[in-house]
This record gives sequence, C-alpha cells and structure tokens, in this order.
Amino acid sequence: MHRAIGKGSGKLLSTLLGDEDAARIGDEAKELHSRFYLETADLLRPFDKAPDLLRTLAGRGMRVVLATSAAPDELKELRRVLDVDDVIAGIVSGDDVEATKPDPEPVLAALEKAGTAPEDTIFVGDAVWDVHAAKKAGVRTVSVLSGGVGAAELTEAGAVAVYDDAAALLAGLDESVLIS
Repeated sequence: MHRAIGKGSGKLLSTLLGDEDAARIGDEAKELHSRFYLETADLLRPFDKAPDLLRTLAGRGMRVVLATSAAPDELKELRRVLDVDDVIAGIVSGDDVEATKPDPEPVLAALEKAGTAPEDTIFVGDAVWDVHAAKKAGVRTVSVLSGGVGAAELTEAGAVAVYDDAAALLAGLDESVLIS
C-alpha cells in the first residue's frame, strides 16, 4: 500500500485491488477515507519548517502553487494546517483535473496557474509518482523524504536533488536548484 501513496485515490485503489474491485468499492472507500480524515483532522500538523519554506520561496518572488489530489473538504483542512494561503499563487486539487499522478495533468495545471514554463519550474514532492508526473510534464523535481520513499528510489525516478525534509531544504535553499 505504501508504494501506491502519492497516486490519486482512483489509481491507488486500482493498484491495490485491481480495476474491477476498485470500480466496485471505490466510492465507498473514498467516502470512508474522507470521513476518517476529517474526524482526525485535529491531529494534522505541518512538516517541520514546511510553512517557512513556502513563505521564504514566495518572499523571494517565486510563485508557489500547491498540487494535490485531496478532496475539497480534505484540502480545506490541509490549508488550515499549513496556514500559508497569503503566499500561495494557486492551488490545483483533484477537482481541477481528470487524471491524477503519475499522469502529468496536475503538474500541467499547476504550470498554468503559476504562469511558468516547465524548464523554469521546480516541483517539490515526496513520492515517486510526483517525480514521474513532473518528468512527463518536462519539470525538474526536488524530493523530500517525508513520503517514506528512499532517496535512491527518488533519484532513480529522476529527482534532481533529495533532501531529508522541508527543514533541510530550507536550510540548504541558497545552494539548491530552487535558487540557482
């Protein structure tokens, strides 16, 4: 299951259950996930220094766009926890796209919201599926290990740099590809 995290829920369920079973129980599984997520939302905390990283990037003139496959009610909770709406240039959610990661559509939608070209954009993610989606869109990826995927897997997938977490990326920001 862990290896499928980062895919959109439909693709995750198909990976775990097969297409037929995913189609049969998909809506119920998504509903149960959403209900549990919202019931436990008070336990959510941002990764260490993640809000600081986003604020720093925006403060340096970068357009920060969040891309997630989260449902609207889950996205609302994520936004509450991150508390960075004032520095976010845009958000792409599962409602904005038909195909989810590893398809490039979410990354392409984020590029459109940011108003940037693929070669001038860096995607920061924590799953191999983030790297695959960004690569298909022509965007370089910097990865963080907060998704539970090893550095070797992320590099092999195509990440141009890997950091332990958002705090490490922030600490090394001036030497990172995000700045250069």
